[in-house]
Amino acid sequence: MTGFRWEIISEYAPLFMQGAIMTIKCTIICVILGTTWGLLLGLGRMAHAEDGPWKHVLRYAVQWPVRVYVSAFRGTPLFVQIMVVHFALVPLFINPRDGMLVTSGLMSVDFARELRSEYGAFLSCVVAITLNAGAYVSEIFRAGIQSIDKGQMEASRALGMGWGKTMRKVILPQAFRRILPPLGNNAIAIVKDSSLASAIGLADLAYAARTVSGAYATYWEPYLTISLVYWVLTFILSLMVQHMEKRFGKSDSR
Repeated sequence: MTGFRWEIISEYAPLFMQGAIMTIKCTIICVILGTTWGLLLGLGRMAHAEDGPWKHVLRYAVQWPVRVYVSAFRGTPLFVQIMVVHFALVPLFINPRDGMLVTSGLMSVDFARELRSEYGAFLSCVVAITLNAGAYVSEIFRAGIQSIDKGQMEASRALGMGWGKTMRKVILPQAFRRILPPLGNNAIAIVKDSSLASAIGLADLAYAARTVSGAYATYWEPYLTISLVYWVLTFILSLMVQHMEKRFGKSDSR
């Protein structure tokens, strides 16, 4: 094994920096959107009515579609989902020739062409990872909400609070404290999973490493470098989650 060739890393340092920024950008957006989407799916998964016509409507029009969605996205590889989104779903909507948003007049042909060429890979990455993360986060929220004693919901309803206000003011704040660690783990997984989007041309860390390895026919330096960067990013993220856990723990002990 030859020595580590630092000159390769220094020469392509701007490319690695751009890749790191792209990875961080994708992670932040996907964590926010994935958590929001997962919360909505989790609430839909638990939607129910004791009696009346809404009982069957919520069961078959809300609960079962959410169950199928979660099962499908948890049961298929994320790489395949990225490919389907990039080569099928996104063109279905923003194809400059016959995309649904173009033919309906909601998007101009020029804008659709620019969006596809300049931000196509980024958009596909965000959509695919958000849809995938939402399926996992929905189960996290569902478990967290169901871990709260049912008496708190009943007591809040007895005080005249509606279901939505009770969920927002009483149940979700307590559930969030309990599900913070798995949400942090999901965010760390998103950091690493974003590397799969390099296969569709996203200029992230993995794309930078592949570019450098192709130029110099060497793999040790570029992939060891991005491994270190990924580790630093996930380590910082884990410290942030630990800090939030301690902060919420102190607020609970007051």
